[in-house]
This record gives sequence, C-alpha cells and structure tokens, in this order.
Amino acid sequence: MEFTTALEHHLAAIDARDLDAYMETVHDEATCILPDGRTVTGAEDVRAFHRDWFRDPDWTMGTELTGSVVQDDTAVAVLRVDYRDLDAEGEPYRLSYLLGLVFARTDGRWLLVHDQNTLC
Repeated sequence: MEFTTALEHHLAAIDARDLDAYMETVHDEATCILPDGRTVTGAEDVRAFHRDWFRDPDWTMGTELTGSVVQDDTAVAVLRVDYRDLDAEGEPYRLSYLLGLVFARTDGRWLLVHDQNTLC
C-alpha cells in the first residue's frame, strides 16, 4: 500500500470514529502527544484514549495536509487541524494546531508510531 493511501485510511477512521479501523493503522508501540502535553503510549492506552474520544459526538476535526516525506520505511505527514468541540459546560471551543504523524512500514503496512499535536 502506498503511504498516501495509508494516511487516507488513518484519517478516514478518525473521521468515522471507527476504533477498529483506526487501530489497524497504529503500531503496538505508538505514542500520541496531545495538545495539552499529555502522552499516551502503547496500543492498549492508545485504544482506550480513542475509545473515549470517539464516543464523544460533539467534536469535529478538519485537516489539511501541509506536507509529507517518505524515506524508505519511514513517512512523516504534517497537517493543519481545525478542531471544534464543546467543553464540560457545553460551551463551544476551537483549537488550531499542527499534527505531525510518523509512520513506519512494518510487514508491508504503514503503521502510526508517533502522533504529535502542537497548538499554534
């Protein structure tokens, strides 16, 4: 599978809130760094975080690919994100951040190994 196709599958799984499809794109030792700096490491914790997040019906996340690089068995994509959600009091809020995704080709499949969210 080409990296661009793998990236499209990854983002589509997030957009559809499809946990099983999402986890098929994630390496067992993946790390996610959230916009607030919290770190989620390993497939079990990544699954638990995304299970809770995907259950929340209030958020939307628009993405725009700003660039990507593929070198041998490593690929990096940088996306601009427009994230909208409701806070604990039901008030809407919006975040703009950069999302850096690092994938490794493992047994012919591109799997996410690092997900970095940086507010801008």
